[in-house]
Amino acid sequence: METIIASAIAVLGTLLGSGVTLAFQQRTTDRSHQFTRREKLRQERLDAYSAYAGTLINYRRCLVHLWFCEHEQPPPEDADTVRIRAYDLRSSAQEALFRVQMLTDDETLSRTAEEVLADITALPKASSRVELDTLRVQTRDDISQLVSTGKQHL
Repeated sequence: METIIASAIAVLGTLLGSGVTLAFQQRTTDRSHQFTRREKLRQERLDAYSAYAGTLINYRRCLVHLWFCEHEQPPPEDADTVRIRAYDLRSSAQEALFRVQMLTDDETLSRTAEEVLADITALPKASSRVELDTLRVQTRDDISQLVSTGKQHL
């Protein structure tokens, strides 16, 4: 009888040990999957935020160039050609904005990203060189602020 009790205790101990080992392995696997998911999201956000900032810079530069084509004599390039390029860059900026908005959990960052695009879009509407220069500085600072804010969400 003692042998049967000892065998039963050994079997129960083995089963309990296997169960505990399985539980720890599952927790470790879950943590690993969570870490991988968070890291992938962080990398996607980094890519999206960087791409958006780069697209904004290119769009801003094109709109400043468009302003000079329309207001300086003689224009350095055909304004219609620059305008078409600006439309293409605006489309790229909007696509990048949508990606940023899909990847961020922060509504403030999403709204700020949209406002920066709107501010940049207003550049060619400047009526004077002084107003253009003011908008250029403002939009440059807005992009820098957006990048700083985006870094906090990585």
